[in-house]
Amino acid sequence: MSFDVLTFGEAMAMFIADQTGELDRVTHFTRGLAGAETNVAVGLSRLGYKVGWVSKVGNDSFGRFIIETLKAEGVDTSHVQMDPYNPTGFLLKSKVESGDPQVEYFRKGSAASKLGSEDVVPDYFSRASHLHMTGIPPALSTTARDFSKNVLCLMKSMQRTVSFDPNLRPQLWNSEKEMIQVINEFAMQADIVLPGISEGEILTGYTQPRDIAAFYLDQGVKLVVVKLGSEGAYYRTEKEEEMVPGYRVERVIDTVGAGDGFAVGIISGILDGLSLTEIVSRANAIGALAVMSPGDMDGLPTRDELESFMQDQRTNTR
Repeated sequence: MSFDVLTFGEAMAMFIADQTGELDRVTHFTRGLAGAETNVAVGLSRLGYKVGWVSKVGNDSFGRFIIETLKAEGVDTSHVQMDPYNPTGFLLKSKVESGDPQVEYFRKGSAASKLGSEDVVPDYFSRASHLHMTGIPPALSTTARDFSKNVLCLMKSMQRTVSFDPNLRPQLWNSEKEMIQVINEFAMQADIVLPGISEGEILTGYTQPRDIAAFYLDQGVKLVVVKLGSEGAYYRTEKEEEMVPGYRVERVIDTVGAGDGFAVGIISGILDGLSLTEIVSRANAIGALAVMSPGDMDGLPTRDELESFMQDQRTNTR
């Protein structure tokens, strides 16, 4: 079986509070699935692409839940290992009326953090046209960082395209200096880099999207798209650049997962052969849909839902 896209990383069980308020006062939660890379995998699968996800989960209820959920979404999990010694991580997420929720992670020593270079299966990765990765696996452990490096080098050696979302998680790193150094090492080997504006400032020291993009283009990256929230996104290549406006959002329910939805738009747009403006516009649209739903994956659209949303927005802005 061949794949359009492969990705890898940590998935966790997620418990979303049923009522608003501080997490220590909430008594009822609804279970879901969390993980930046699984969000991208599911988003691409819903748009009709063949996608595989590689990881380790615990041989426990949470691990089985993750695998079954992804299978139901059409994501290939044939290279997800069940670890009998280390657990699947989980997180608690508050319910908010708008904006950023409170999130508490329970992931230290998780099965996914035990990924290592010995877990790279070249034959499996060779079946994919594109690799999507984030800065989270390299932050989990030194062995997971080695796994990430090996996969990246393997895909580059086979002339596959690579997209990279920094997805900064400062709490997982020993220091900001180490985080910046390692994340940039990965970013500079990718074809496509997708930083948020605040991430770009941290990683490059520049405050303007154009300068952030230039920082990576100068290192050989082919396309940089800087996410600017509700304003939209700015893209730049060696030959062209443009600010692409965002979509109107009626109500922001939960911002978690918006960047992953954005990545789905970029990758799918490239696979579909769209123009750069169309690609970034699609990414903005999926990011907008993501923030209007409470769960990390709930707002990720099917192709019909995406086209309907974009058409409605075009009609309403005429």
